Amino acid sequence: MYSVELATPSDFDGWRDAARRLASHRIPASDVCWRAGGEGEDLFAAANDLPETDGPHPVRASKRFLDFAERAVCRGDPSRFARLYKLLMRLQDKPRLLGDAADGDVAWLMGLEKSVRRDIHKMHAFVRFRKTGERDGRETFVAWFEPEHRIVRLASTFFRNRFANMDWTILTPHESVRWDGVRLEFGSGARREDAPADDALEEHWKTYFRSIFNPARVKISAMTSEMPRKYWKNLPEASLIREMIAEAPRRAREMALNAISEPAPLAAKIAERRAAMPDGDPQTLAEARQFVQACRRCGLCDHASQAVFGEGPDNARLMIVGEQPGDQEDLAGRPFVGPAGEVLDAGLEAAGLDRSQAWITNAVKHFKFKRRGKRRLHQTPDTSEIDQCRWWLDFERAQVKPELIVALGATACRSLLGPRVRLADVRGKIVKPRGTPVLVTYHPAYLLREPDADTNAQAKAAFANDLCRAREFLAARLAGRRVGAMLLWRRRNMPCPCPNPPPLSPVPRPVSVMPRPKCSSRRAGMSSPVSGRMRMPRSSARRSATMSRRCRWK
Repeated sequence: MYSVELATPSDFDGWRDAARRLASHRIPASDVCWRAGGEGEDLFAAANDLPETDGPHPVRASKRFLDFAERAVCRGDPSRFARLYKLLMRLQDKPRLLGDAADGDVAWLMGLEKSVRRDIHKMHAFVRFRKTGERDGRETFVAWFEPEHRIVRLASTFFRNRFANMDWTILTPHESVRWDGVRLEFGSGARREDAPADDALEEHWKTYFRSIFNPARVKISAMTSEMPRKYWKNLPEASLIREMIAEAPRRAREMALNAISEPAPLAAKIAERRAAMPDGDPQTLAEARQFVQACRRCGLCDHASQAVFGEGPDNARLMIVGEQPGDQEDLAGRPFVGPAGEVLDAGLEAAGLDRSQAWITNAVKHFKFKRRGKRRLHQTPDTSEIDQCRWWLDFERAQVKPELIVALGATACRSLLGPRVRLADVRGKIVKPRGTPVLVTYHPAYLLREPDADTNAQAKAAFANDLCRAREFLAARLAGRRVGAMLLWRRRNMPCPCPNPPPLSPVPRPVSVMPRPKCSSRRAGMSSPVSGRMRMPRSSARRSATMSRRCRWK
């Protein structure tokens, strides 16, 4: 049996050195007796000394275990040193043992560490210094605190860093610490009578505490959880708590009656614009930009600063449709000028698309938000708001006549493709509802909010690929128009070598009318079951068309 004597009940350094030497000799935990300041004495333990040198076996311990053990030794559990050494020996065979929360020794260590960590947090929050005078031109303060565990050494670094410009002393029943501006000095415990009862600054502190008390948000259970009643006897402001709780209902009613309603930004300018709006429907995009400020189709206009209309060339080949304006867009009056706009600009530039050549707009023209303090938090528009605002989006589509529309997010997808289409089903695909092709992709704001790193990386890659596909689609459409224009020019300007060239305006050929067949077969040479006209086999039709093109434009 080996007996280890530690200097203090929280002597972590002494335990670490002794435990490392014992573990290097693979001495079992049952053969070691730990004593610290009179704790853990074993009357039957032999007086064997520790080995003078380290043993042949290496000792490994993770930083996480050492951090937990340093806090655990501050707990008043008499068996803490023995159980820590036992856990250290088990870690030599199972290095990943700390990851098993169901293990008894690991659960015990986690419980001790959590309790000590909470006690340190409470000491940082509830220590109240009282001024005792001056020494060598520096003010001196003394505080009294009663922690549950021996945490003075672990908690003193916080006070040294925060109150480095004054001399202070913290007294506790277990240990005391003093800071003189140069170093920390630790001493024995003290009594409550050794600290001053109050000082002149406590009245100012009480006034401040009363002023920050919010009677409308009183939750006694939450307050007692964060500020347990056992600490109230040493807090000067605790004498006001019962009185303020009793007055909270009355003060909350007074606050509700005297509440100040903050008007929406630019509210006066919006009222002036609405008063000056003419009657009727807009005919151009310029008129629509003015008329939309007077739109009252839904309730979003009552809280938003202004309506945000689209911007870009009137004949843009590409239209980009987002969800709704954000906080910065609502104030600026332009779409995609906030953080999501920066992501969109970067994506367009990487894909080789010019933002200045695209018409950029939103499915909903007003900003929908929920106010939280001074911040306006984004809220997703509901179906009725999307449907009411579709009139403006359809007007923009009719005026711009884009060759491709890029829908950003689920709201734009619903506005353009209807309520039955899900973004996950059509993302990255080009669909053609009501004539204009639509390419659906993620909204840039989704790329900013997605917390999972892998999912965010996949979404960014898909977003970049979708914008590149939009560029390729527009390039193919432009190349097709150029080929068609070249062929038409050659037909009109170059002579045809045929003896009987066909006219530019095709002459309708006589149609052979045959009786409708009894069966619905559409074999080559049979008439159509709908029109009754003679149908040519597809292969023959293709050969005829090819020969005609060769004859005309050879």
